[in-house]
Amino acid sequence: MPTATDPLLVIVGPTGSGKTSLAVRLAELAGGEVVSADSVQVYRHFDIGSAKPTAEERARAVHHLVDLVEPHEALEAAQWAARAEATIAELRARGVRPILCGGSFLWIRALLHGLAEAPPADPAVRARHQELAEREGRPALHEQLTRVDPESAARLHPHDFVRVSRALEVFELTGTKLSTLQARHGFRTWRHPAHLIGVQHTPEQLDERLRARCRQMFEVGWLDEVRRLLQAGYGATRPMGAVGYRLLAAALEADPDLEGASETLQEEVLRATRVFARRQRTWLRDQPVRWLSPQEAQREDVLEELLRAPFRDDVVA
Repeated sequence: MPTATDPLLVIVGPTGSGKTSLAVRLAELAGGEVVSADSVQVYRHFDIGSAKPTAEERARAVHHLVDLVEPHEALEAAQWAARAEATIAELRARGVRPILCGGSFLWIRALLHGLAEAPPADPAVRARHQELAEREGRPALHEQLTRVDPESAARLHPHDFVRVSRALEVFELTGTKLSTLQARHGFRTWRHPAHLIGVQHTPEQLDERLRARCRQMFEVGWLDEVRRLLQAGYGATRPMGAVGYRLLAAALEADPDLEGASETLQEEVLRATRVFARRQRTWLRDQPVRWLSPQEAQREDVLEELLRAPFRDDVVA
């Protein structure tokens, strides 16, 4: 029976690398359940573009923290981490091994190591940032952050309003850069001893996987999904600012009668997805991930060994 001292298995990797497939296989072998760590999959109605687990995958393994909140509800890293803590504790109390899986690395880090000390969100500051973004565009907010906290700005996409606004908010409220607070924290103490596991593809392999996945998403109605979300009143704020969703929303706002995604639009979404995957790979480069080849990820003996492995904190960089 799994215990609280068993390392938490955390499936990471760039988008499109096969995290969900690996998590489901491990859950089947361990009699476990999957806990999602995806900042878009938590939102209801954002289904196709977030690559939520399929009905077949959900039948093979229970998934938690998917479809958690409505799109108009804010869910920050600390709130998600508290939910994840409770879910993991409940699973362990039932003798079920939790398998954490997702590509939202800030959220995973919040769960495994805690968050840097920072002031609570200030609604007035957020409202001012929102007004600026609507008036001059999100890159204008990113330019402000670049001037006061270039380290944080360098790791955030100019259109990532929530995280750009938060980094700028921390500086405005404290006079200290968020990157400085994070450096002080260090993120080296393990609140949950964990094994980070991922499937490593060559750049060419991952590129082909991303192309195939984007094509499949369009074939099953991604553009229509975004159209329905816009008609329901969900605009350019998160989660509509997620990779792909933002570009499709902009295309539909420019042409509400758009019937299908052109090759040009599909290529634009693919390029944005590639950039996102590269940023994820850069972040993972410094993490203690046990990388599996695609062939190893299919081998039951390799996965069984991972399930038995004890935690070792000496592998942390």
